[in-house]
Amino acid sequence: MTAPEKSRAPAKPGLHPRNRHLTGYDFTRLTRAVPGLAPHLVSTLAGTPSIDFSKPAAVKALNRALLEADYGIRDWDIPANYLCPPIPGRADVLHLLADLLAEGNGGQIPRGDCVRALDIGVGANTVYPLIGHAEYGWYFLGVDTDPKALTNVRRIVAANPGLEHAIETRHQAVADNVFTGLLKAGEQFDLTLCNPPFHASAAEAAAASQRKWKNLGKAHKGNPTPRNNFGGQSNELWYPGGEWAFLERMIEQSLPIGKRCLWFTSLVSKADNLRYVEAALGKLHPCDVRIIPMHQGQKQSRLVAWTFQSKAERANWRKLRWSQASPLPTSTPEARGNSQAPA
Repeated sequence: MTAPEKSRAPAKPGLHPRNRHLTGYDFTRLTRAVPGLAPHLVSTLAGTPSIDFSKPAAVKALNRALLEADYGIRDWDIPANYLCPPIPGRADVLHLLADLLAEGNGGQIPRGDCVRALDIGVGANTVYPLIGHAEYGWYFLGVDTDPKALTNVRRIVAANPGLEHAIETRHQAVADNVFTGLLKAGEQFDLTLCNPPFHASAAEAAAASQRKWKNLGKAHKGNPTPRNNFGGQSNELWYPGGEWAFLERMIEQSLPIGKRCLWFTSLVSKADNLRYVEAALGKLHPCDVRIIPMHQGQKQSRLVAWTFQSKAERANWRKLRWSQASPLPTSTPEARGNSQAPA
């Protein structure tokens, strides 16, 4: 094995072909970009570098390095105990959504800020908008019920010149609302996306964290409720009734704004919830529903997408909104000539 190969962690199977992390993590390049990652590196039994994923500080350092080295995002950070999502999986969602838009656009992914995406539950990490804008130049509106999370999003945006016109925030003051009362007059979006809370209670979230630590070989009797290595506030991890209850509310509230959005989408983490999602959508009679599988290593998930616009309405939407697509802004890796940009 050559030296460059030893500096790279193995790839995770199942990632999207355009995913920058398809061939694994190049830790030499990552530590060069963010030296603070180096103290967190460990060696696997196979002799390849990695981090201890049971340690929140190590996970956060890896995310910071990935966002800076691969997406040009500087000074990324999150407050203590906020959700720190895995970057490759979040990138996969955006690439799949880009494919969904391209499907009805002659196979061409619409790029630039003419594409407007609404991130429900943006969190403090703002990973979807950061990656989505870096890859495709899309505009994002990040929405959350947590003011502290939105304050951190604005801090990240301010630290990266060029993002102030690409990523905006909005507070959803009513915790039980998803879309209701959210949009301003005349606003339209090409996409909505969401990673809904999937536990039904704090106790359920703690039990899931315990199982994760056990799988990582870190659980012990003296630590019955270990800290989640990926963090997460209550509104990020659980919702009364669990993932299905949140999805049901989202689906119901999508109908009144059905002509103001091209595609509504959300992750569905629990396979058993898919039948309830399909039943709820069936009651509203959308014009099209897609179930898009996701496979990353041993983890399996799926994206659900639905639209209340007919094929003719979708064609007219694209003609009116995407025909004047702007070039990628200078803040994106492609526009800067980033050698790591995929073909």
